[in-house]
Amino acid sequence: MSKQTKELYTVVPQGSITTPQGFRAGGLHCGLKKTSRFDLGVIVCEVPAQAAGVYTLNAFQAAPLHVTRESVAVEGKLQVMLVNSGNANACTGKQGDQDARGMRSAAAEAFGVAEHLVGVTSTGVIGELLPMPKVLSGIENLPAQVKVDGGEDFCQAILTTDLVQKMTCVQLTVGDKTVHIAGSAKGSGMIHPNMATMLGFMTTDANIESAQLQKLLNGVTDSTFNMITVDGDTSTNDMVVVMASGLAGNDTLTPEHPDWAAFEAGFKYVGEYLAKAIARDGEGATKLIEVTVAGAATQEAARAIAKTVIGSSLVKSACFGADANWGRIIAAVGRAGQPVQTETVDIRLGDIVVLEQSRPIKFDEERAAEYLKGEQVDIHVNLHMGNETATAWGCDLTYDYVRINAAYRT
Repeated sequence: MSKQTKELYTVVPQGSITTPQGFRAGGLHCGLKKTSRFDLGVIVCEVPAQAAGVYTLNAFQAAPLHVTRESVAVEGKLQVMLVNSGNANACTGKQGDQDARGMRSAAAEAFGVAEHLVGVTSTGVIGELLPMPKVLSGIENLPAQVKVDGGEDFCQAILTTDLVQKMTCVQLTVGDKTVHIAGSAKGSGMIHPNMATMLGFMTTDANIESAQLQKLLNGVTDSTFNMITVDGDTSTNDMVVVMASGLAGNDTLTPEHPDWAAFEAGFKYVGEYLAKAIARDGEGATKLIEVTVAGAATQEAARAIAKTVIGSSLVKSACFGADANWGRIIAAVGRAGQPVQTETVDIRLGDIVVLEQSRPIKFDEERAAEYLKGEQVDIHVNLHMGNETATAWGCDLTYDYVRINAAYRT
């Protein structure tokens, strides 16, 4: 990220999903999880907020996603975003649909808003019906837990196998108004490009229309959330939802606005931060892996190759074992389904050149192994075919990943 881009916005160190004007949040334990950790959370805006969303490409979309899409489609607005963890309400048939709508109705009544202003989402085990008496009781008690500083409680409520909460916030100037963009996410396993068991929530107090917000979210999702993978599995429940209160009071933002570049940069920062945090917190992970593919003929090719390398179980295993086996990287490049010139590929591990013009370079194996033992591994691939670049993020594949997922339901 260039110095000029960084100056367009400022990171708010203690910011959360409730930092933008008009937002509150909260969470509680309603009995979906066996532990006492929060499992029901909500984001509430004091006014109907302009809204946009992106949803999993898995053919088996969970019931809550259909409900949220229906809500947003009415007038492009949401005021309440309800989420539960511990149960995905996916592949649950007509009863699951009824339960998702029941959650929406209950939340609308509890917070005194129209039903179409409520979004619903769930995460957890697939194929089990929600214990609705517990959920409805939790929704009834939820308004009392909502507060301006409730961002951390909300973050706790959306976690499943995550080890850490994931949130960030930036501020920037639009005209003479201070605008905030914040985000919170969950995701640790069943993570693969084109969305994953990943829920993302973004809030802003900027004045921006739903249609423009949707276009921005689509573009940012392609270069951030859709560029991460943990294990190659795409979930039934993935969703990213953005709510814009408009309470900053700025002139309506469009690409023609003089401060659009700053808003877009801040928005992308939040998306990228959350995406990388999900990748870093992959189930059993010990390190973040970043793959950058440069010199591609098209953006599509750069993204496809980067995602193929980051998704390779062999590459991920080599990083876990600190084995500088660049052969696994070049093999992934070659099977990505994109044209490559097999005589012109360069590969670096950090600043260690291991392949140049598709020919092996003698390198210090001990230094490379030491580099791969670090908390972040950067893999650079240059195709020398064009000017397009893309970056993807993932994590290593460890013994703990198998342990966690071998006993996920127990």
